[in-house]
Amino acid sequence: MKKQNVRTLSLIVCTFTYLLVGAAIFDALESDFEKEHSRKLQNDEFMIISRYNMTDDDFKELRLNIIKSVPYKAGTQWKFAGAFYFALTVITTIGYGHSTPQTNGGKIFCMGYALIGIPLCIVMFQSVGERLNTFVTFLMKQGKKCLRMKKAEVSQTNLIIVTMNLSGIVLTTGAAAFVHFEHWTYIDSLYYCFITLTTIGFGDLVALQKQNALQKQPHYVAFSLIFILFGLTVISAAMNLLVLRFLTMNTEDERRDELEAAVAAQTAVRLDGDVITGNGTVVSQAQENPEFNDHVSVCSCSCYNIRSKDKHRYKVTRSPTRISHLLPMNNVAHKKEDIYSFTDENNTSTCPYLNKKRASV
Repeated sequence: MKKQNVRTLSLIVCTFTYLLVGAAIFDALESDFEKEHSRKLQNDEFMIISRYNMTDDDFKELRLNIIKSVPYKAGTQWKFAGAFYFALTVITTIGYGHSTPQTNGGKIFCMGYALIGIPLCIVMFQSVGERLNTFVTFLMKQGKKCLRMKKAEVSQTNLIIVTMNLSGIVLTTGAAAFVHFEHWTYIDSLYYCFITLTTIGFGDLVALQKQNALQKQPHYVAFSLIFILFGLTVISAAMNLLVLRFLTMNTEDERRDELEAAVAAQTAVRLDGDVITGNGTVVSQAQENPEFNDHVSVCSCSCYNIRSKDKHRYKVTRSPTRISHLLPMNNVAHKKEDIYSFTDENNTSTCPYLNKKRASV
């Protein structure tokens, strides 16, 4: 089995194993809290219904009204600043879900807008990520030259390490900034930054949703947009390097296989015509075109010594010294050496029937 197939199968197995392990860990961490939190909320609902003497239908309507009014409590969402923020979450596939189109026209336009914007955004981030990798490569080369290092070349591994460190710096500094603006804990801020820049976008934590920040804090809006764009560029650069590294490994394996096949073809023994092996079996139609011009006949037949003038009947691509172990009739060949020495090639016309003989190898 080829190495590429083995690697692909290994990736599939590792992915599903990773999913199973992740599911088991999330089950252990979250299931108990889910049960306890759900029980607590149900008790709170029962207390509210009992205190205000509400029916189940009235309480369901109240709960639905509260859920729908949550985006509006954060401030105006569909003015230009909020609409720009929403459009950014659409084409970057973050999709917080904090606000969604409610009109039919808005839903139809959102689908068409995403259909064009998502591929455009992916290509843009990949292109900018490549330029960023080129710039980082230039800086690393200049740094190595200044340090007078022997090897000034920058490998993919060096770039991956640098971009991963840069991604970590972006995440940590962004988390510190959102602690200041949103008053979250640092863990929540770091979680928000990671979920945003990896375009997972759960929507449980969303920036610019407090105190009408979209309208009253333009500097915070600018910072959030720049953070998302720059962070996605850095993450895209790192992902491009990882994917390129994997593709390079496949290409190297393919080239290695081609070289091995070429070497095997050069060292192979090629014969033309029917061959009688040492044990008496006949190999029919063993015809292949030779690759080299220095062919040597391996005919060891003792009954004749006439060779064709136009073309050798039996040819190999290696010298006879390398296949001496294949010639069991060396003694007979030495005895008939004198006969081969005075035979003329023109005798083939007088003895055409001798060309029909078969040789033993």
